[in-house]
Amino acid sequence: MQLKTVTRHNMLVVHVMQDRIDAACALEFKEAMREATAAPSARIVLDLAQVQFLDSSGLGAVVAVMKLLAPNRQLELSGLTATVAKVFRLTRMDTIFTIHTSIEDAARHAVRA
Repeated sequence: MQLKTVTRHNMLVVHVMQDRIDAACALEFKEAMREATAAPSARIVLDLAQVQFLDSSGLGAVVAVMKLLAPNRQLELSGLTATVAKVFRLTRMDTIFTIHTSIEDAARHAVRA
């Protein structure tokens, strides 16, 4: 699983550089996220802008990462495509995660918080 990390506005941004998070790569995604988030950062924003498909295994992997980071660190999401946003909405996970339209929106949210 290819991820790209950038520290921006006092938050760690993890960009998913693949178009799918599904059963075939869910375990690889979790391990890559564990490595990417090893450095301390209170806010972690997972940028899913390139992800076009997320199945139940992929959703479970995202939830597992959120639990891995809790309680001291928060996982926020950014850039959900319509298809991925629908998965979060249908499973009501959109009520669990803070979801931003973009990384810029996430940065503005930090300034207001």
